Amino acid sequence: MEDLLKPAEPGEAREPESVYLGRQPILDRAGALHAYELLFRDSPENRARIHDDVQATAHVVARTVGEIGLSAVLGDYRGYVNMNRALLFDDIVHIMPPGRFVLELLETITFDAALFRRCTQLREAGFQFALDDVVALDDQILSALPYVDKVKVDFLGVEEGRLPELARVLKRHGKALVAEKIETHEDFVRARDLGFDYFQGYFFARPQVLATRRPSASRAALLSLLTLLADEPAMGRLELELKRNPEIVVQLLRVANSSAFGLSRQVSSLREAVAAIGTRQIARWTQLLLYAGGRGLPWRSDPLVQLVGTRARFMELAARELRPSDEAFADAAFLTGIFSLVHVVLDMPPAEVLDQLKVSESIRAAIIDGEGALGMLLRISQAADRGDSPEVDASISDPAFAHLTPALLAKLQVDAATWFAAHRLE
Repeated sequence: MEDLLKPAEPGEAREPESVYLGRQPILDRAGALHAYELLFRDSPENRARIHDDVQATAHVVARTVGEIGLSAVLGDYRGYVNMNRALLFDDIVHIMPPGRFVLELLETITFDAALFRRCTQLREAGFQFALDDVVALDDQILSALPYVDKVKVDFLGVEEGRLPELARVLKRHGKALVAEKIETHEDFVRARDLGFDYFQGYFFARPQVLATRRPSASRAALLSLLTLLADEPAMGRLELELKRNPEIVVQLLRVANSSAFGLSRQVSSLREAVAAIGTRQIARWTQLLLYAGGRGLPWRSDPLVQLVGTRARFMELAARELRPSDEAFADAAFLTGIFSLVHVVLDMPPAEVLDQLKVSESIRAAIIDGEGALGMLLRISQAADRGDSPEVDASISDPAFAHLTPALLAKLQVDAATWFAAHRLE
């Protein structure tokens, strides 16, 4: 993957100036727009070159939610997105506003009790699910039907004589039916007569490729500032570094003037902002700005910043409960939460990113291998993020973590969310 922390050297491949996303409409029986299927595209050419399903979906989500924007991509409609098993348990799900997405379960997925529990959790959170590319019913498909809302039938892939019975059985299970790969008017009429609810295919529209210029991120400046803050710089040196980056100054002034600091008057100068916030808080919000930088979203509506901010605070609060007098442990827990997702925004392997950021070995081991007390806190936080009560219970069964009861963890989640809401930028 490309190194996003430095500009490309002469002769090196540069990051494309634009980002791309495909979308294909899904229509209802009256021919009105129902939703879009969102598709990976890496160029203006209307075809997919996918080498890694996980990476492809990650790019689709990031471009929809962050770089292009939900309103521009989806308007008021839902987006259908392909999901494999790994993605359903991944942090990327928490970046997606649940009410805006239908998660398509790929035909290659393995259905079991753990997957069905996860589907139940995500449906309760507001996601819808669809089975993708169904051409026949088998025991695995039938076992999954109670956990999905829609079934997408590959209209070209089903043996013609089996279509009526397939549609009848799925309808009997109360599922909305989507006919995909509708290529002719005759296909559409037949699917409609068989009771299909929604329709997708070249007869209606080929996928459209959306594009936008890649935002000019200030991540290099943020990383430079973080390096400087680690050395507890003198005020003059810190001011000089900040003045080189006016966008960061604007954000930090907003932090200083947010309700969390309870100041009696508005801060209007950089020196006042630094004094009001303190270098420790500046470092924390610079770390969060690393996630917001270049995504083009207001702070409060950026789900990735919300996720990482509340996770980091949750881990810090849990660390204080475990070791009330160990400030260094609490700080390390906060940093572990912050950097647990940094590879998402930098599009690099986690180990490579953490090596470049020069994080401590304990933080690195926690994020890469789940080791140590910090690794356990990270696992508890990730399980809490996705509402996985069995995983939380298993983690706190360790005597060293017995103090973190489910009731206490629930309180810490609320406290972390309240902290982020108080500090968020407009």
